[in-house]
Amino acid sequence: MVQDFRTAPAQYKHWRLEVDGDIATLTMAVDPEGGQRSDYELKLNSYDLGVDIELADAIQRLRFEQPQVRTCVVTGGLDRVFCAGANINMLSTSPHGFKVNFCKYTNETRCGIEDASANSNVRFLAALNGTASGGGYELALACDKILLVDDRNSAVSFPELPLLGVLPGTGGLTRIADKRKIRRDRTDVFSTLAEGIKGKRAVEWDLVDRIAPLSKWSESVSAMARELADELPDASGNQGIDLTRLEYTEAGQGRSYEYVELTIADDGRTAHLTVNLPAEVGPKTAAEAHAAGASWWVFQAFREVDDALCHLRMNLPEVAVVLLRVVGSIDVALGADALLADSHWFTVEVRNFVKRVLKRQDNTAKSFYAIADQGTAFAGLFLEMALAADRIYLLNDPELPVQMGISGTANGGLFPMSNGISRLETRFLGDETAPARILEHQGAIDAETADELGLATSAPDEIDWDDEIRLAIEERTAYSPDALTGMEANLRFAGPETMETKIFGRLTAWQNWIFQRPNAVGERGALKCYGTPQAPEFDYKRT
Repeated sequence: MVQDFRTAPAQYKHWRLEVDGDIATLTMAVDPEGGQRSDYELKLNSYDLGVDIELADAIQRLRFEQPQVRTCVVTGGLDRVFCAGANINMLSTSPHGFKVNFCKYTNETRCGIEDASANSNVRFLAALNGTASGGGYELALACDKILLVDDRNSAVSFPELPLLGVLPGTGGLTRIADKRKIRRDRTDVFSTLAEGIKGKRAVEWDLVDRIAPLSKWSESVSAMARELADELPDASGNQGIDLTRLEYTEAGQGRSYEYVELTIADDGRTAHLTVNLPAEVGPKTAAEAHAAGASWWVFQAFREVDDALCHLRMNLPEVAVVLLRVVGSIDVALGADALLADSHWFTVEVRNFVKRVLKRQDNTAKSFYAIADQGTAFAGLFLEMALAADRIYLLNDPELPVQMGISGTANGGLFPMSNGISRLETRFLGDETAPARILEHQGAIDAETADELGLATSAPDEIDWDDEIRLAIEERTAYSPDALTGMEANLRFAGPETMETKIFGRLTAWQNWIFQRPNAVGERGALKCYGTPQAPEFDYKRT
């Protein structure tokens, strides 16, 4: 099945989004029969990728369509159940690569909630009307505050280790330690209690912020939501936009959008991802960009890139190398940078969306080669896409006009990586003066200058160009994909350690490894035996 990442509230099977003034309520009411495959039921508000695609869409719509909202209440629609986490039967019967990409997507969605809280004048309240287990509690941890019903039964838990032989998505362990900063010994105990912790003890351990009896549940949720909203500036004057459906046409395994082309080579191992810039810069002011809404070319182009990246991950596992090109005018590429730095709520949201798409590229287990040759425009915002690539190949021939472009706005830290610093700073960790030297060269620069500044991995002339690119692709596609994923993730997350780098670095390493170990997924592994009469059998040698 080809996974489609497009949805809208009218199509949701599992979530209800309701907005009342500056308070939104996002209710999880998963359809047990609405899974992406027919061989499992989504019982107890457990989720699969389809549930999380709807959640990601809802968060996106809050940011763009309902900018007046200051608090979003995330709650459950079933009696005594908030969310049982990722569906176990779905995980145990899915291919390894799908499991890892599924965990990665769910964590990106949760990071999106945290990014909205940090940058979009909205706070999130997890109103746990029942038990929150595993990924359900991870969703709560992504929110700013957690309110748990005190009904003597409802608890929060991470049962993955004792019951399944895996980790709580790795994002869960990181958030509980780094975000809520719970003591390590208590986190150890909590992560080994399949039944979890409830009531006053959950508050004492800071697993939740407050509890409320069932008799006062609704009024407690409303009061806490109002508290969070009133801490933020009034945003009732912000007029949202219509987040229109993204359109594309299928082209074999590739896709053709308005500004983006994704084509797959005949060998199925190489993809070409090309962004085609418009002929004109377009809106000159934030008000004009806001009036254009979802059709503003910068926003639309990056929505298309985002969809293409998700398609590459989930639907094209055989693709090893993605050749990235941005085609058009350097002036157009640089033209949108000043607008993206504007303080208008819409340009702020687009800026943060672009930041998340670039992070999605950082987190994608494909080798990215930026190809800067005639007609390309890796400049400003689009230079960031090249800097996110694993290598940059630059055609440096005095007979051919090849340029790149530097923007102090876009390349000076407007789109920080997961490590909290810019891509230039990450690229030149060993030379603290290099980013400043590069940023002195505002505007278009020729290929020779770009090479001298260190922006190219390799800069052959026209005679050697085709052969060098061909050999680089052949070499990359011949290597072990497992080894490449590990290497790239380590190199891409250089620099300062943050909660995000821990989450995605550990997803790529530990969870990837654990999901292949017999203790989890072997014939008698814990994940395979869950829900059956068989007890798991472990190899007890510690590794």
